[in-house]
Amino acid sequence: MNSKKMNVGMLGYAFMGKVHSNGYRQMPRFFFPPPAVPVLKCICGRKEEKVKMAMEMLGWEEYTTDWQDLVRRDDIDIFDNSGPNNIHKEPVIAAAEAGKHILCEKPLAMNEDDARDMATAVKKAGVKAMVGFNYRRVPAIMLARKLIEDGYIGKVYHYRATYLQDWIMDPEFPLVWRLKKDSAGSGPHGDLNAHILDLSLMLVGEISKVCGMTETFIKERPVVGASGDLGSAKADGSKMAPVTVEDAAIFMAKFKNGALGTFEATRFAKGRRNFNRIEINGSKGSIVFNLERMNELQFYSEEDPKFAQGFRTINVTEGGGVHPYTDKWWPAGHIIGYEHTFTHEIYELMRAISEDTDISPNFEDGVYNNRVLDKVLESVEKKTWISI
Repeated sequence: MNSKKMNVGMLGYAFMGKVHSNGYRQMPRFFFPPPAVPVLKCICGRKEEKVKMAMEMLGWEEYTTDWQDLVRRDDIDIFDNSGPNNIHKEPVIAAAEAGKHILCEKPLAMNEDDARDMATAVKKAGVKAMVGFNYRRVPAIMLARKLIEDGYIGKVYHYRATYLQDWIMDPEFPLVWRLKKDSAGSGPHGDLNAHILDLSLMLVGEISKVCGMTETFIKERPVVGASGDLGSAKADGSKMAPVTVEDAAIFMAKFKNGALGTFEATRFAKGRRNFNRIEINGSKGSIVFNLERMNELQFYSEEDPKFAQGFRTINVTEGGGVHPYTDKWWPAGHIIGYEHTFTHEIYELMRAISEDTDISPNFEDGVYNNRVLDKVLESVEKKTWISI
């Protein structure tokens, strides 16, 4: 194998740090020979004890607590920003100026202005830069795009998307960073709506106007004692502080091609752990995808004979070039999971760098995403439709 090695430096070691690390490790083993071999060179985080443990657990060679030192290093080829939203902009711009290729988690930035600054820096530096919208790499989603592009469902009329979770419904759940505007930017709007918004761009196209509403159901929460992400966070129980983001966000949209869209994101849907569902209705058929059954795509076609019409379930696991990525894994019917989407993402990143090809989703896609997210919040504030 003569694939070039590329050293990776990553900021962040929690949830996204784990799945990104796994993606870097697995990609060259299954996508063999790989377009390039990622080397887990150095991982970065603020707390030395925790980042050192992450280095040992996730297979990194070194660790640091200083992201500036990380991006200045001559032996780092790729900068991976898996940290909280408020530390996306400055490290990414510094990495671009240092000539590093970049993978940045979504949403790209806290707002459109910051995202545009990041995209400008990347363009000026001439480096490859990808936004981590991993659901684009689900084989069933890619099949949905093919069915739409090849005309199987005809003219698209509706895009209907919901992303539902329930992990913060306990009023005693602590005030982690995702519930603070100064670190997250927004709540499920930027965290969850960002994903289904990106899929709408991929599957339907750009949006022309939006109208939204939000609600924060629990106004105050216990302050964080031993800080961490999601389930690892604990509250000291003695002090309360305000929740400064929304608990739920819903918006309507009009697409430039005339289709109508509805988007719903909430962390208050009891029983829904990670329910990411989209339905697309067209003049000739419909498509339904549910992440909790991510190897399946439901497809309805009016061209089926009347006696056999109905939604069929396609098991999107066929290899041999039938379904994307699947021939790199297991025999047909042997399903893949959430973590595989990140391996696919890493493969596409390495391929774009190695072959000097366009990358997707790129930072311009990230800017668009932030723009629409911002316009929805403007709509909430002004209580009216807002043009994009």
